[in-house]
This record gives sequence, C-alpha cells and structure tokens, in this order.
Amino acid sequence: MDTDVLVVGAGPTGLALGVDLARRGVDALVVERAGGLFPGSRGKGLQPRTMEVFDDLGVLGAIRAAGGTYPVGMVWQNGERVGEHQMFDPAEASEDSPYNEPWMVPQWRTQEILAARLAELGGEVRFGREVTGVEQDADGVTAHLATGAAVRARYLVAADGGRSAVRRALGVGMTGETVDPSPMLVADARISGLDRDHWHVFPPADGSPAFLAVCPLAGTEDFQVVAQFPEGTTVDLTPDGVRKVVAERSHLAPADVTEVRWASDFRPRAALADRFRAGRVLLAGDAAHVHSPAGGQGLNTSVQDAYNLGWKLGAVLTGGAPAALLDSYEEERRPVAAEMLGLSTAVHRGEVRRGGATRQLGLNYRGSSLTTEARTAVPDGAVRAGDRAPDGTVDGVRLFDAFRGPHWTLLALGAEAPDVPERVRVVRGAAPGAYGSGLFLVRPDGYVGWAAEAADGLARYLARVGQR
Repeated sequence: MDTDVLVVGAGPTGLALGVDLARRGVDALVVERAGGLFPGSRGKGLQPRTMEVFDDLGVLGAIRAAGGTYPVGMVWQNGERVGEHQMFDPAEASEDSPYNEPWMVPQWRTQEILAARLAELGGEVRFGREVTGVEQDADGVTAHLATGAAVRARYLVAADGGRSAVRRALGVGMTGETVDPSPMLVADARISGLDRDHWHVFPPADGSPAFLAVCPLAGTEDFQVVAQFPEGTTVDLTPDGVRKVVAERSHLAPADVTEVRWASDFRPRAALADRFRAGRVLLAGDAAHVHSPAGGQGLNTSVQDAYNLGWKLGAVLTGGAPAALLDSYEEERRPVAAEMLGLSTAVHRGEVRRGGATRQLGLNYRGSSLTTEARTAVPDGAVRAGDRAPDGTVDGVRLFDAFRGPHWTLLALGAEAPDVPERVRVVRGAAPGAYGSGLFLVRPDGYVGWAAEAADGLARYLARVGQR
C-alpha cells in the first residue's frame, strides 16, 4: 500500500480529515487536482458547532485570530441608507455552548490554517494530482491519476467537490433540485467608498432577481461581492464585469472597485448523494451533498462529515474495530446532510431565519446503531445518548478541555467510574447543569455514544468501537 487513506480534495473537508487522521497516527495522503489551495472566499461562515470541532483539532486560536463577527446589514436605496437589517437571530453564550454566533473567516484562509496544522502534524498535500479513475478490490483501492501514475490505499475518501470525479467513477447518483434558477456571481474585491462596519445590501427597486450584497471579509481588506441575475443571464466574471454590476446596482462608480481578486458564478441547488459509502470509498463534503450558500451550512456540514469519519477510520485501521464500523458514517451523516440541505433551501427562499438551527448545536445521532441509552429515566431537557456533549465544569475540569484530543472520555457524574482502557480519559464529579447523573461515554467527535446508570455493557460497547 502507498498509504492507508487517500483523501481526494484539499478543500475544508479533505484538510480537516487529513488533520484528524494525522493526529491519530494514520498514514494518510491528501491529493488535489489544482496547483494550490482554493483562492476564494466562498464559504465564509463558521457555525458554533464547527468552532467546537476546530477547538478539538487545534486550530481554534488561529481561526479566531483570522476572522471576526458578522456585521449588521445596511440596506441602501438610491444611494441612501434606509435601515439596518439583522442577518442572524441573536444568541447568548452559555457554559454548555461557549461559541454562540457564526464566525467569519474567508474559505481560502480557513484552508490555509488547516493546511498549516496538517503540515505541523507531519501530513502533506500533493497538488497537481487529478484522480481520473478508481478501482477497488477486497484489500484496497487503486486511484489512477491524470499523470498516468496510480496510488494504492486501504480506503479512499472523495472530498473532491460537487462535481466529484470519484463519485462519478463509482456510478453513485446524486438526487437534487434547483433551489433558484437565477445565476449568481460571487467575487472577492477591494472597494473604496463603503464602510467595513456593515454588510451592505442593495435590493432591486423593481423586485426583480437582481440584488447586490457587499460584505467586508473579516481579517482582510477585501469585500465579498454577491450579485443575482435574471434566469438565462451569462455572468461576466471579468474585473470589468464585476465593476459594471457594482456600479449599476449601487451608488458606487466602477473605479471604486479597485481590484478584483477572484470571481466565480453558480446556480443555487440542493443535491444529496444516493450513498455515502461504496465499498472502500467514502464520500464527504460537497461530493456527498451540495447546498445553497444561504444560511452557511455547506462548509460546516462538510467539516463535520470529516470529523465523524476520522475517528472511525482510525478505529478500523489502528484500533482493531471491525470494518463494519464505517457503515455508521452514512447512517449518521446522510440524514444530517438531508436536514441541513432542507434548512439551506428554506433560508435561501426566505422561509426561515438564520437562527438556532443554523448553529448546528442541536444535531444528534440518537437513532444511530452506535448509540446506546441504557438509563431507566432521563430528566427532561438533559443530555441523552446520541446528543452533542455540552461543555461545562466538573470538579474544576472544563469538559471541552477533557474532550480535546483523539481519545474517548468517560464522564462519571455522581456515579462510580469503572475500570476502562488507558486510552479512555475519565472525569469524575457532580453533574453540571446540562447533564443528569450517570455514566456518559463521549466519542472522539464530541457526541455521547453510551449512557447508563452503571457499568454493565460498557466493555462490550468499547470493544465494538475499537477501544478494547
């Protein structure tokens, strides 16, 4: 084998997975068809749940330093400010949810941070490696490259985007719909004449699909320009084309757009892969689900795909867990992706606001075959097996500090802690507010896998997930 895991695609999904595998000591290689990292801002919003993931992966400090909060929307008409618009429903930080609002970091910067973390852990990305075909057998996967070379791996993860060559090579279908037939422009530009304290919105006077939004990108000198066009329009992606649309739809002059650093176009759609696993190949990120950018769910759902899959690949490859553990990836993530696709579409169409659901803190795996809730009674509103494990303090230990790392954690809250393998960290004490009393086994991805009043069944569960 050339590697244990071949990750195809060096976007946020592939890089996050590479980081997670590297810290587990799994031999993994990330390959990317392009000559470098993606250069645009596209997915700029990191939801609170993703901030928790980045805390665990060791990049939260860099992410916070690179970005900032979202500004208030400012609506313009005829060159005049006519009112502010709250882009997100407010939320208060709490002990169990310390990250309470989306954090803005341009996608290109998020990728730089993840790539630097991967390199720090000894991993690497090989650019200019386009996968054109995939073959698999009982022992592994062979990926054929456009150069004529081939890479052999025990498993392959397709994180190569919505037009995934790997998904197509496998013959896995994708079912979806057009969210909006109107084409969209997105560009990163330097603009004079607008303050950086607001997300500037220029709605069309005639109600046509021709709005313009200009958002200052936190941590940079750039603005992200988003413009919608009538159905059938061919979007001009040249710098002069970007200048023209800004000038036509705002009070700015073409010369106020002093530089266009990146531009792309798309038509909002929602699509879900029919399967997330085909033998030794697994689909993640946009290769598995494509979202409207409204609501900021695509990149976040994708990073959490990687976070769910990383520990499972590690358990199978290094922990002795059965390969069937990987079946739980599709079982858990495909319903979540379907739910987030529906939410993205509803936000795009103005049917729901960007509120609690978009923060992704309430997503759970209660129905998963990996979830065991063995308590006879669970207090109303308390954490159940399958739920995200909230933060809190137990006997002076912050739970997110205890969870951080590739290990499992056993919380013995008002209950006697049994003997467990050395790789399972034990935290003992009284139950914080979000938890009831009992034993809670927290997975490496921060979800409660098993909960009970006593230790019966714990050893069997640990053996099943490679923690003998």
